[in-house]
Amino acid sequence: MKTKLVAVLAALGVVLVATAVSLRAHHAFSAEFDANKPLTFKGTISKMEWTNPHVWLHLDVKKPDGSIETWSFEAGTPSGMIRNGYKASVIKQGDEVTITGFHAKDPAQNMGMLRELTTSDGTVFGLFGPQQGPSAQ
Repeated sequence: MKTKLVAVLAALGVVLVATAVSLRAHHAFSAEFDANKPLTFKGTISKMEWTNPHVWLHLDVKKPDGSIETWSFEAGTPSGMIRNGYKASVIKQGDEVTITGFHAKDPAQNMGMLRELTTSDGTVFGLFGPQQGPSAQ
């Protein structure tokens, strides 16, 4: 009887820890980002992380003095991004892109939430996937 109780309590502990980690990992937009601080950057994708729970794009941006500043943008889930046309074969390291989004609440962080990505050929990837040319503007 005592062994069963210990096993049940251990299983409950694992479930509670897993739930807490999951809830912490998935946060509300307003908890980390400021909708009143839009961003627009043109740069080169230095890294893409197709990991759960969210994809991360890292963008190298050339500053006026010629130095490079790296910005990180949180995006949607990998499966959602793929459904909306984002694929590792389409948007990859080394690509020149323009990203719009929203700055993190902490102004010291070079981090934002991705809103829209435009490739050098004018393809716009937004909430509902790719669109071509001027109609995407």
